[in-house]
Amino acid sequence: MMKSVLGGALAMGIVGASTAVSHLLIDAPLFTAQAIRYAAAALMLILAARVLGVRVPMPRGPEWLWLIGVAAIGQVLFNIGVVRGLAHAEPAVLAVAVAGAPVIVAVVGPFLEGGRPRAAALAAAGVVVAGSGLVIGFGRTDPTGALLALLLLACEAGFTLLAVPVIGRLGAWGVSVHAVWLAAVMFAVIALPLEGPAAALSLTGPAWASIAFLAVAVTAIAFVCWYSAVRGLGSDRAVLLAGLAPVAAALAGVALVGGVPGPGVWAGMGLVAAGLAVGLRRPRLTAASTPGGLA
Repeated sequence: MMKSVLGGALAMGIVGASTAVSHLLIDAPLFTAQAIRYAAAALMLILAARVLGVRVPMPRGPEWLWLIGVAAIGQVLFNIGVVRGLAHAEPAVLAVAVAGAPVIVAVVGPFLEGGRPRAAALAAAGVVVAGSGLVIGFGRTDPTGALLALLLLACEAGFTLLAVPVIGRLGAWGVSVHAVWLAAVMFAVIALPLEGPAAALSLTGPAWASIAFLAVAVTAIAFVCWYSAVRGLGSDRAVLLAGLAPVAAALAGVALVGGVPGPGVWAGMGLVAAGLAVGLRRPRLTAASTPGGLA
């Protein structure tokens, strides 16, 4: 269990701390940059799997649909929603919406795993989401921004939930490899007609550095760590670790910019820690426990 917790925590820590790096791509051609990022990450995952001797199963039948969903909703649509959302809402609004994913996963995830939602997991998810909101803060938006924030919430939850039905057979590596190369293809299909094949030539040195970091750390490493946590802990407990992303972002901001977080941020960090302490405890096994549940 501890290995899964540490893996999930590492994944969310990387995602949260990478916020500053992602800002280097604000002026870059979005779809081209993302296509390069995901293509590079897919290549690295395939090479790493061979070097480490990890078997990557091929999807079968309906498994392709779940993986296409992970790529299309959890990666492509999510990135489009972020870009469009920033035109209508402050970043904090979108971040708070994304931070609400643990509640959705805590409700839906156990059903996909053959079990039922646990009261402790739901309570812990609520505490983590509340803490994340305090850490991130709140901002202004218009009706379109609010709708896009809800879209991002659905995409973030879908990134985990759509992988649940296939992660048992494909494993964390299988889901990561196939979802990543599928996303690379999707981004390339969008980029070519909208941005043109020469768009890559407009990328600056900092943009290339950002793409490299996102490909290696946020995609290749974080994806495998995250899906390993989902497989090992069950989706409802693993998703609680998403509360570490805003905490890592806040701490990274302190390291890069300086200053001391306000009382609300510290209170939010405390709530996230409390939610994790409650939600990650190994549940008791009783006669009424559902045999299919991973939680």
